[in-house]
Amino acid sequence: MALDEYNRKRDFAATPEPGGKSQTRPKRAKSSALQYCIQKHDATRLHYDFRLELDGTLKSWAVPKGPSLDPKSRRLAVHVEDHPLEYATFEGSIPAGHYGAGDVIVWDRGVWIPQGDPQEGYSKGKLKFTLEGEKLSGTWNLVRTRMDGGKEQWFLIKSNDEAARPEQEYDIVEALPDSVLSDRTLIPRKRGKAKIEVAAKPVKTPVKKQSRKQEPRATLSGAKPAPLPDSIKPQLATLVESVPDGDWYYEVKFDGYRIMARIESGKVQLFTRNGHDWTAKMPQQAEALAALGLESAWLDGEVVVPNEEGTPDFQALQNAFEIGRSGSIVYYLFDMPYLNGMDLREVPLEERRAALSQALESNDSELLRFSADFTEQPESVLESACQMKLEGLIGKRAGSTYVSKRSSSWVKIKCKNRQEFIIVGFTDPKGARSGFGALLLGLHNDKGELHYAGKVGTGFNQITLKSLHAKLKKLEADKSPLAKAPPAADVRGAHWLKPELMCEVAYAEMTRQGVIRHSVFHGLRSDKPAQAITHERPAKATKAAAARKSTASASNSAGKIKISNPERIIDKSIGATKMELARFYAEVAPWALPHLRQRPLALVRAPEGIEGELFFQKHTEKLSIPHITQLDTALFPKHAALMTIDSVEALVSAAQMGTIELHTWNAVAPVLDHPDRFVLDLDPDPALPWKRMVEATQLTQTLLDEIGLQSYLKTSGGKGLHILVPLEPVHSWTEVKAFSQAIAQYMAKLLPQHFSAVSGPKNRVGKIFIDYLRNSQGASTVAAYSVRAREGLSVSVPIHRDELADLKGANIWTIRNLMPRLEEQGDDDPWAGIDETGQTITEEMRERLGMK
Repeated sequence: MALDEYNRKRDFAATPEPGGKSQTRPKRAKSSALQYCIQKHDATRLHYDFRLELDGTLKSWAVPKGPSLDPKSRRLAVHVEDHPLEYATFEGSIPAGHYGAGDVIVWDRGVWIPQGDPQEGYSKGKLKFTLEGEKLSGTWNLVRTRMDGGKEQWFLIKSNDEAARPEQEYDIVEALPDSVLSDRTLIPRKRGKAKIEVAAKPVKTPVKKQSRKQEPRATLSGAKPAPLPDSIKPQLATLVESVPDGDWYYEVKFDGYRIMARIESGKVQLFTRNGHDWTAKMPQQAEALAALGLESAWLDGEVVVPNEEGTPDFQALQNAFEIGRSGSIVYYLFDMPYLNGMDLREVPLEERRAALSQALESNDSELLRFSADFTEQPESVLESACQMKLEGLIGKRAGSTYVSKRSSSWVKIKCKNRQEFIIVGFTDPKGARSGFGALLLGLHNDKGELHYAGKVGTGFNQITLKSLHAKLKKLEADKSPLAKAPPAADVRGAHWLKPELMCEVAYAEMTRQGVIRHSVFHGLRSDKPAQAITHERPAKATKAAAARKSTASASNSAGKIKISNPERIIDKSIGATKMELARFYAEVAPWALPHLRQRPLALVRAPEGIEGELFFQKHTEKLSIPHITQLDTALFPKHAALMTIDSVEALVSAAQMGTIELHTWNAVAPVLDHPDRFVLDLDPDPALPWKRMVEATQLTQTLLDEIGLQSYLKTSGGKGLHILVPLEPVHSWTEVKAFSQAIAQYMAKLLPQHFSAVSGPKNRVGKIFIDYLRNSQGASTVAAYSVRAREGLSVSVPIHRDELADLKGANIWTIRNLMPRLEEQGDDDPWAGIDETGQTITEEMRERLGMK
């Protein structure tokens, strides 16, 4: 009955909001802390919905201005209908014409701890409680008033404690506007548009050469005072196949060099994307930037040389640098991550660009220009760009922040295939041609091996042929740098080179063998290291992935595996099919197989999809799976033969037989009596904020550091994180399990309010259980790059230690968004060296943990 009003107001056939029944909480209350959430809701008016779990539902209040950390600020909180517990993680758009129409994000979430009896406090209209969330903390009060507004009027008030801050000093809703669950940024429809227009409106101010020390406008929400960084790496775009869904801004994809400009008290430095100082190569551009009169700044842009038609000409840019004519180089600026003492990287895209436009108002140089975006439909803009022989478009997600890495919030859509190659050789010229005939090209594969990628013999003029040939001659080598010999007909009479020169080439297609066809040379590149040059593959757009026709077979490098019932839906929440899962495992095989080979494993099979019955399979006796390896029974006596996945065929065959998850042992055949690692599975109370998981992981890894053990991280694909500690296979299973248990017990004793070393839901209420039980012989842990049998088909993914603080959760990567990350990381493998980490458990380590 508590949810009757909630259900009555909604049409669940039209709204994405969850339906639900109230849950009587006695059983669940013993196994989980009470959760709270605050949702930012752009309905008729922008407001914040404050929700506390109590008696099986979310008690809810609409807070028009959002919470304040100032105890002197009493924020009105209008009591509204109860919501189901599932609503605590709801984000999305409620359709127009429906109750609460508008966008919703989860602004904060975590656990709340009542002070006193919560039912009694709620009934009396006086709740006092502690919040432990991603953003809010400390003691808070909800007090019912006697004001009559048709609904109960309460006040949300912060207590005066260490978490309190004066409102004039810090407004938390302005400083931290974004979702804690996703990359969503809610830009209110009316208020946001007005704000952007005001920020972008030109301000008529006299041109001044001296420093302008005015602060950035108040519209720069999320700006933080900070010293000028010595360096900022640029945000990079992900290559995609087509225009993505959602709210995006589009700019021209310039055919030039990416340059970051640092300005400090009139001094300008210009850096390439790899941090090389090119200021001396562009003195006029540096002078024009200094004339802007900015006190301090980091600006992001691209330098180009336009041809007679005004189209960027990459070869002309290369020539301009070679002959020292910077006067023809135009610097297009498109972002500003720092300005006048303020770090703008957390400021939404539109506001950063509006501030950049304002900063360029005093510019009177033709060498500096603002990169404008287009308001037309992106498909038509892309078509026009291609007709003008431009390289393509850059799309930037509305409201996105600035991150110094390749990101899915910036995408590039190319008009034709075009990328960098390494020049590995050249052929002799024929006929009247001078210099050389064609350049022989190479690319690194996933293993870092240099492979033949074809040749290019067009796009050169006489000047290029002469100057480039002189450079090639200096790099001649006695033998080919390629890992495999290319087709003899392609390289007859070749002159091989040291693989140091790079060039940009456009081409019509690339064969299955990785060889380009119909290629055109566009110029040399010197702004990237040769080791970074790999085949740049476009990420699959979600829309395109959903629209792909299912076929009856999944192709991979080793052949074809027949997929029965390819259109069977295995996850209704996203409409994922069996074929999509098989294709994912085929694509992820190069990354997954090194962590599967020769490891006994168990499969979690879901023949009818993740909503159906799940089967845990350790042996092949009941269901034979083609291509899967059966180990010798002598390796694990008195048990049926264990199985391993050692090839892409076996991996795809497992998917064909309904496998979703792959769980592996902590040992590698044939040495199954001695583990080569142990795993600490940090398993949280589901109600805990993600911030607690991050802190717990960092604390546990710090302990491992202090006792002298190197560790590696991966997401679980669910709620938690896995810490893997590689070992030399010299210890017994009993030794390793006891040692891992000692770590868990040490952490639980050190911080009993945060950790538990005892299994069972009742022992982790409000805590994180450090699960060491997976370190017995025969036990297993979900493998790296395994899909999880959960809604959304999330994936367990290795991560760098320094990535942890920026993660939004352990289930952020799925079968639909993981591949771009893997292709972008190249050789930057978070688990590089894990198999070569030779370490053992010493007596000193045992003593540090208090083991007798």
